[in-house]
Amino acid sequence: MASGFGLGWALAASASLAASSVSTPVPLEPRVEHSSGLASKKAASRADPPLPPVLATLVDTHTSDRIALDAERPDAARFDRMLADRTTGAQEHLDPRLIELLRTLAQAHLGARIELVSGYRSPKLNEMLRKKGHHVASHSQHSLGHALDFRIIPADATEPMDPRVIEQEIRSDGWTGGTGVYLSETDRFVHADVGPNRRWNG
Repeated sequence: MASGFGLGWALAASASLAASSVSTPVPLEPRVEHSSGLASKKAASRADPPLPPVLATLVDTHTSDRIALDAERPDAARFDRMLADRTTGAQEHLDPRLIELLRTLAQAHLGARIELVSGYRSPKLNEMLRKKGHHVASHSQHSLGHALDFRIIPADATEPMDPRVIEQEIRSDGWTGGTGVYLSETDRFVHADVGPNRRWNG
């Protein structure tokens, strides 16, 4: 009898304990909100540095390709692609002094549109232009990647600057290479190259 009573008491106690654990929920710990400061700092450290201010816009007159000109862009490879030979697609590494010349001029004409008329010319294109009567040297600096033809349209204007004025600016900036001024009614631009110091009117 005693053992039966003990077993019954134990079962009753166990059932009572189970019931109380069900009816009395255990309070949950409050959720801890973690600061997002560390994540923000990491995201900021991964962000690209701000780009330098745009000086001008370069525009290829043959393809309408355009790119911002600033203290870093375009890089040499992009500049070479932009001024590849327009008939064969051939590229030549352009002398870095040419892009630096454009940057110097752009700083004096902020927001200008600089139209690139001619950069690298393959011997094939050079000879074709020469036979058509263009003022093209048989051994052109363009075929060496040493020359650039361009015009500048100021931000507050619709017409290009007088090429003679641009040439004066180029010379006043200490340019020691060649310069040519082309003043035809249909095609007005200035030529600059890193060859011998000389000048001409086209």
